[in-house]
Amino acid sequence: MHDELPTVTSVDDVRALAELAHAGQVDKIGVAYFAHVQAVADGLAPFGDDLVMAGLLHDVVEDTDWTAERLLAAGVPGRVVAIVEAVTNQDGVPYEDKIRRITRDPLATLLKIADNAHNSRPDRAAQLPAAKRDRLAAKYRAARAELWPAASRSDIEAIVRIVNPALLTELGEHVAGPSATGPGTSDDSAGPASATSQKR
Repeated sequence: MHDELPTVTSVDDVRALAELAHAGQVDKIGVAYFAHVQAVADGLAPFGDDLVMAGLLHDVVEDTDWTAERLLAAGVPGRVVAIVEAVTNQDGVPYEDKIRRITRDPLATLLKIADNAHNSRPDRAAQLPAAKRDRLAAKYRAARAELWPAASRSDIEAIVRIVNPALLTELGEHVAGPSATGPGTSDDSAGPASATSQKR
């Protein structure tokens, strides 16, 4: 399957790679998983192609048979692969530690903010069982308490306006982190599954 893809030279190539890699996967609410990664990438559009590419690929290493090495060999820029690796779950690492690790990388922080925002959309949450919805809402809110102080308010607002405007009220109540001169100074994510059985 990998050999069917051209060498990656553009955002469109990365989009094609991600769409193929996630083919047949659905998220917790039964939506094609690629819709999630596309929504995350859309929220990162204000920050340039590297983050858009990373948004498209952010679950590829974690949830498909693609590896970081294969992405590099296909031509995905090294910085993009590094961002993807930064947000990828590591065996034995608690979720809270993963979030703190992510905040050490400004671009990975922005990606995770976009991922968290899409996972927290009210229209998605409404389709989950109440107990699971409440558990994930608390988990995502706790993650935002770590992620948001690591980015500038203007960057967070740019993302949530695109991905999940319902978070703007929470952002208004949040004491934002220091302003930045550049972009931004799973975990129970959308959780892809095969079309026939849950992967996670």
